Order: sequence, then structure tokens, then C-alpha cells
Amino acid sequence: MAEQKELRKSRGPREERPRREEDGFDKNLVAVRRVTKVVKGGRTLRFSAVVVVGDHKGNVGMGIGKAKEVPVAIDKATMAAKKDMKPINIVNGTIPHEITGKYGTSKILMLPAKPGSGIIAGGGARAVLELAGVQDIVTKIHGSTNKINSVRATLNGLRAVRTKEQIAALRGKSVEEI
Repeated sequence: MAEQKELRKSRGPREERPRREEDGFDKNLVAVRRVTKVVKGGRTLRFSAVVVVGDHKGNVGMGIGKAKEVPVAIDKATMAAKKDMKPINIVNGTIPHEITGKYGTSKILMLPAKPGSGIIAGGGARAVLELAGVQDIVTKIHGSTNKINSVRATLNGLRAVRTKEQIAALRGKSVEEI
């Protein structure tokens, strides 16, 4: 018994695992939920994980994974998030115009902010905005604050943001004419 205690002491401090993946993306675990299904033999317990993956350069995605064990669910969610990655438009560390993202009953109002304001966001929206590379933004969640729905609403809003150049190209005009 005394030998086991000595072995534990000699191991040293526990090393934290890095959040950065091998391929240069950061991931953020937004939520883990216990999910039960009632079947003939009783209840089956499984886990659902929500992960947001981004590169801090304008690419971000989210994924959901379900499995009997938490680490497997997180891995599945990470793979789904990498497949879901899409670019968003960021101008000078913020979004070019205000926009409302919607998903289900969750609505998130996103407003551009002055440099130095930081990310003023709550719930799952903060994780999405940080990993996307947005530095200054103000948000307000209306309706449901369910983490999954707020993450999806944030992504829907960010993916709908257009720059002046993109709008001018769609209309067939120059930026000065708009």
C-alpha cells in the first residue's frame, strides 16, 4: 500500500491535453447531454455532445455526436463539425453589418462593435464567435437559449453576412454606386 502511494507521488503533475487538433483547428465543447431511450428491456443511456471547430481565420463549423460513451460522442461531433466548416465574412475583426440569425425559436441579434470592445456574447454564441476569429461584436439572444439552437442561429446569421464587395458584385455595380 505504501509503495502505491510513493508511485503516485513520483509521477508528477498531470499534463493537460492541448485543445488544438493536429490539422490546425481549435475545438470547443459546448454541451454534453445525457439522453435516455425507453425500450422494452428498460432505459438505454447514451450521450450527446455538441462541438464547435474553427481556425480563428473566418472558418467555423458545428457538429453533434451521439454515443454510449462521452469521448466517442465528442470525437463524432468533432468529425461532423469539421465537415460542416464554412467561411464567414469578417472585416477588421468584426462583422460588416448587423444581422439576426434564426434557428427554431432562437434568435440572435449580432451588431458590429468598435475595436477593443471584445466579444460580448453568452451561451453557445461566444464559442462560435471566438473560434471564427471575430474580435469585436455585441450579441443578444432572444427566444430560446437552448445551447444547440443558439449555436445554429449564430452560424446561420454569420453565414448570411455579406461584404460591400459581394453585394456590389451581386447587383452588377461598383462599390461606390451602392
